[in-house]
Amino acid sequence: MRNVFSIFWREYKSYFVSPIAYVVIGVFLVLVANRFIYKFNDFVQYTFEATSEAVTYNTTIPKFSINDTVIRELFQNIRNISLFLLPMITMRLFAEERKTGTLELLLTSPVTITQLVLGKFLSAFALFVTMLLPTSAFYYYLFAFGNPDLGPIITSVIGVLFYGAAVVAVGTLISSLTENQIIAGALTFGAFLFLWIVGRVGESTVTVWGQIANYISINAHFNNFAMGVVDSRDVFFYLSLSFIGLFFTHQAITSLRWR
Repeated sequence: MRNVFSIFWREYKSYFVSPIAYVVIGVFLVLVANRFIYKFNDFVQYTFEATSEAVTYNTTIPKFSINDTVIRELFQNIRNISLFLLPMITMRLFAEERKTGTLELLLTSPVTITQLVLGKFLSAFALFVTMLLPTSAFYYYLFAFGNPDLGPIITSVIGVLFYGAAVVAVGTLISSLTENQIIAGALTFGAFLFLWIVGRVGESTVTVWGQIANYISINAHFNNFAMGVVDSRDVFFYLSLSFIGLFFTHQAITSLRWR
């Protein structure tokens, strides 16, 4: 574990030596905050107008669900924005090492390939978690101005973490296959954009192919988490995708050692 932590800490610190971490985190927070403020203001305005109308006409004040109108939208936006930004985090993991020739030095060191892959994966995933931490400030406003259910918030956070782990794992794999960071980032984004679009195709048809398309959609498996449901099938999908990404990364780096 010491070697894994050493690689993890080295990689995690390197993100903050370059502008990568600051740009990615900054863009992420600006975009998420913008969408949150927009939906939150809509919710406040809607509740005010509906309440005023109910009082004016002496009717029953409707029940308002901040979970459906704000919280679910918040986490879906986090998911969608992460799809665009996570490839920027993973693209350098192995591609930079291959281009500079430092990967050969790592392969001749006492560090095993498993430790190397895990350390790099955890560093990118930790940066993703670092991106998410400031968004916890939004929950204060949700509880201060509304009465949200805590359950969907917890399950949505769990879903985002599983989602991020899957994207990071596959991004790590693609980074191990090329020496060009731009190509690695573009291929990672393209792969997950395909898994996003294929879900839309699955929703529009009831054939067997439509069911398959819906199952391999990375976004479709997030919907249950956003609604407060933890389905073992969704957990299995994200864990399987993460494992496959890391396993084939291990195989790709192993093949480089024997060239």
